[in-house]
Amino acid sequence: MSTVIDDEVLRSDRVENPHAYFRLMREQAPVHWNEKYRAWFIHRYDDVTEALRDSRFSSARIQPALDRLSPEQRDERRPTYDILMDWLVFRDPPDHTRLRKLVSRAFTPRSVESWRLRANQVVDETLRELADQDSVDLITDFAYPIPAVVIAEIMGVPPNDRDIFKEWSDSVMVLVFGARGLEDRRLKAQHGLMELASYLGDLVKFHRTHSEENIIADLIAAQEGDDRLSDQEIVANLVLFLFGGHETTTNLIGNGVNALLGNPEQSEKYQRNPDGLTKPMVEEILRYDGPSKMEVRTISEDLSMRGQTLRKGDMAYLVQHAANRDPGQFDDPDLFDIEREPNHHIGFGFGIHFCLGAALARLEGSIALERLLTCYPQIAPDSKNPHWIPTMLSRGMESFPVSLGEARM
Repeated sequence: MSTVIDDEVLRSDRVENPHAYFRLMREQAPVHWNEKYRAWFIHRYDDVTEALRDSRFSSARIQPALDRLSPEQRDERRPTYDILMDWLVFRDPPDHTRLRKLVSRAFTPRSVESWRLRANQVVDETLRELADQDSVDLITDFAYPIPAVVIAEIMGVPPNDRDIFKEWSDSVMVLVFGARGLEDRRLKAQHGLMELASYLGDLVKFHRTHSEENIIADLIAAQEGDDRLSDQEIVANLVLFLFGGHETTTNLIGNGVNALLGNPEQSEKYQRNPDGLTKPMVEEILRYDGPSKMEVRTISEDLSMRGQTLRKGDMAYLVQHAANRDPGQFDDPDLFDIEREPNHHIGFGFGIHFCLGAALARLEGSIALERLLTCYPQIAPDSKNPHWIPTMLSRGMESFPVSLGEARM
């Protein structure tokens, strides 16, 4: 017996807990045309990974989106689209191949490992600011400040300018994740994005004449044969790093603590062996309730999947959250198991668009969770429920009140 499917992905109960809905879709409509969003939603692990490998599922969705606008809207929104079009994640080969080769020079294993000491210091400084507080907001007081400080330092942003980065990062989130029915908010966000781009452009010019060790210097120096990144490409991808560096790690920390507190037997298991279980615990968080809910593609030519015909020009949402709980790939997929092995999740994507900042997010998330849970082993949810952000592509909380319990510094 089939169930009538409600196409509202962002219904309030599904924002709070999307997994029951995704289970239904995976079982009854694995490749589903959603009339409300005028797009295909793909839910099974094999189909999602196939789509992430298939060049007909195009990442170059900015120009098609621009083409759908009226001439007046195109003129108004052109500044936003000019920046987003240079984002690595919105390019297909061969443009993507060229950009990734150059941009990846800033994210070598050696570079990421060199940030470990400072990440540890930032986490410890943030924990000290929580001392003597019985209750805190885990997101605003802990999970957000850590990646915000780290990514700003990696970019070479002066300390006095870091507070404004939250406002700018929020602006990018509105533009990337959508502002349905919020036109005033979208215009304000575009203004913030332009301010950010101007600021970063000045930083790039500064670092062209001042030798320092940071991502901007690495991008300026990146070279493949005679090819180098333009200032416009550097600025656009710095905006991407700023946004991704905040959003992914903040949500990884918040979602991870939420998963542990909802599964006390796993939390107790972790407390007995934090050194051995931090790494697999982070991977299980990424599978079980990771920060990336789904990715978007545009169909570049007609294709078939599970008896459905996806037409050229259609939009497709590849639902990582549904794929990461597919029983065809994972045993007991709704069980949070910090010792899960193997764990071939796609929380950071798959294929050529695998998240470039994954190693940094893993580093920051591992340090933050290990130190928090070691210092506050009695951490517990406060009386208030967490407030989940109603966005399509990401999974994260705006606030998460917790009581810390006695500290073990």
